[in-house]
Amino acid sequence: MFQGLRTIVYPVRDLARARQWYAQVLGQPPYFDEPFYVGFNVGGYELGLDPDSPGTGPGGPVTYWGVPDAAAAYTRLLELGAQPHEAVHEVGGGIYVGCVLDPFGNLLGVIQNPHFQLPG
Repeated sequence: MFQGLRTIVYPVRDLARARQWYAQVLGQPPYFDEPFYVGFNVGGYELGLDPDSPGTGPGGPVTYWGVPDAAAAYTRLLELGAQPHEAVHEVGGGIYVGCVLDPFGNLLGVIQNPHFQLPG
């Protein structure tokens, strides 16, 4: 039985550069840091970087990371070197989403959802 989302793993060719970029984006170092995998704890969920995983690039799955302000998060990602993919826009009910391409070709989404709450 599914318990919920836990981890997203992004394929990266340059693990050192990806580690540095995501540490800057997240404002924290990885909790797991090995030559074969780097993992970050993001609010109880894992963002993993895998140098041995085949890349899917644009058009693959989009992971949306919760943020308090989608427009500000989107702007910051662009300032840190991401490329625009889908500008922030409302999808209904006060929910805002946007998506960028990280410097490694992965789709990285942000979502501002006032209705979502983690189980207590």
